[in-house]
Amino acid sequence: MAAVRLFFFFLLLLLLSLLPLSHPQTDNQALLNLKKSFSDPQTLSSWVPDQNPCAARWVGVICSNNVINSLHLTDLSLSGIIDIEALTQIPSLRSISLVNNSFAGPIPPFSKLGVLKAIYLTNNKFSGPIPSDFFSHLASLKKIWLDNNKFSGPVPESLTTLRYLSELHLENNEFSGPIPELKQDIKSLDFSNNKLQGPIPPSMSRFEAKSFSGNVELCGQPLDKPCESAASEGSGWGLKVVVLIFIAAVLAGVFVMARSKRQRDDDFSVMSRDNAEEVVQVHVPSSNHSKGTSEGSRKESTSSKKGVGRSIGDLVMVNDERGTFGLPDLMKAAAEVLGNGGLGSAYKASMASGLSVVVKRMREMNKVSRDIFDAEMRRFGRLRNPNILTPLAYHYRKEEKLYVTEYMPKGSLLYVLHGDRGSSHSDLNWPIRLKIVKGIARGLGFLYKEFSTEELPHGNLKSSNVLLTQNYEALLSDFAFHPLINHNYAVQTLFAYKTPDYVTHQRVTQKTDVYCLGIIVLEVITGKFPSQYHSNGKGGTDVVHWVLTAISDRREAECIDPELKSTHSNSLNQMLQLLQIGAACTESNPDQRLNMKEAIRRIEEVQV
Repeated sequence: MAAVRLFFFFLLLLLLSLLPLSHPQTDNQALLNLKKSFSDPQTLSSWVPDQNPCAARWVGVICSNNVINSLHLTDLSLSGIIDIEALTQIPSLRSISLVNNSFAGPIPPFSKLGVLKAIYLTNNKFSGPIPSDFFSHLASLKKIWLDNNKFSGPVPESLTTLRYLSELHLENNEFSGPIPELKQDIKSLDFSNNKLQGPIPPSMSRFEAKSFSGNVELCGQPLDKPCESAASEGSGWGLKVVVLIFIAAVLAGVFVMARSKRQRDDDFSVMSRDNAEEVVQVHVPSSNHSKGTSEGSRKESTSSKKGVGRSIGDLVMVNDERGTFGLPDLMKAAAEVLGNGGLGSAYKASMASGLSVVVKRMREMNKVSRDIFDAEMRRFGRLRNPNILTPLAYHYRKEEKLYVTEYMPKGSLLYVLHGDRGSSHSDLNWPIRLKIVKGIARGLGFLYKEFSTEELPHGNLKSSNVLLTQNYEALLSDFAFHPLINHNYAVQTLFAYKTPDYVTHQRVTQKTDVYCLGIIVLEVITGKFPSQYHSNGKGGTDVVHWVLTAISDRREAECIDPELKSTHSNSLNQMLQLLQIGAACTESNPDQRLNMKEAIRRIEEVQV
């Protein structure tokens, strides 16, 4: 009898585990907050506190298995401001329809709802331009209906990035400019009655002419209006101009390609570790009083005893654990160009002593006085941690700074993950990847103690700034530069300013570093190159929304790098545990995101 009861107990547990997770109280409050944002929500009288919206069958709330998946708020005479922040509290939401209401103003920031599959805004009074990158964070979108509003400006270019787009209706608005080329398998499309101009992309010629009617300046198929050729209309001289421009463009392209072969871009456009074929002389600037090339200076740099913090030919040593050297040593060293990234150019210099260093020529670091800059560099030089790349030396000039660190032959995590297909990449098994992530976490823990009062203790955390030792120990580089860099330049170059924290909220905090950590965690566990690293949004995988969607659909195992699953299938639960941590670090709302201490604690708990 006891065995029978035990059987039914486990059967009950199994059935409960198969039930969908639901948070009716959370959903209830989120929808009530949404209701408050509407000007006259009398038609939503069924939305009341202390009810399960699914069980009580609230107007417009569509559920599946007691989980909200759609809001169908059509023909309800609604107006006011749509509280998107409230909707972010319903992670299961996949579709929203506001058709035939009286909403007005700019398009709401639906980009915060990264897992949406359908948006219907037909027959409202929305107006104004839609930002070009508006849809870049809505990778799951399939259906977009914005027709019969007053939207203006160009058709958002980010529509071209929506892989699953199948329905697009923009008719009866005031969109202007050219139609971007949409190569997706779109089933339903309408651009009619706007102010669009130029040729219809060839990929859209399969649609009916009525999909483009009412745009007097559109031409090409399927419209019965051929596009006029500017070259054929012009004189022979005009044709020559076109030919000359074409030749100039070709020559410029050849020059750019030749130059790009000699560089590795720190902003991830090229993923070579370094280029050993090109050897150049490092052009190190020096002050007028520094005779770095004189015989006396050479003698001093190689034979005299030098200590930490001592200026040697205008090069200040802050860490002598790898020996001491001066500007003359660097000037004599043949060097390889490593890249020209956001913070400046980088060179590898192999000196006669056998030490190889990376010399970064830093730009736009004039925010502080020389005294403060010197103090910060010396502070960096005193840092000692197994997961921190401590600088060796620096050089100060008002217009330019040199920042010297030890060279790591294995390269960056970015390179080993995505650019290398040799032994280094094949070594990236589950234990090694977890070791790297834990090393990053421990390095951040150290920085958060040393720079606890800073807004961004790291500020530029990305996989190209994680270097690897021969034993795959992670070393954090380019940290704590935020207070030294001019603000406008920091916005352009530091990865912290490319996160939703700044893009959406116009602010960065220590939680921003947590988001950047989450990107690296997802990058390591999925093996995917994050599109977040590209400032133009082109290339790579939007790992955050991809993983978030998979978790919401309970298919997160699909996100694990196949190379890991095939060789370490017995560790799948631990991999999923790390994936969940990465997702928790990349919550779009900083208030819901893990703090750094908690993120590090959870990472340390993951076992091989």
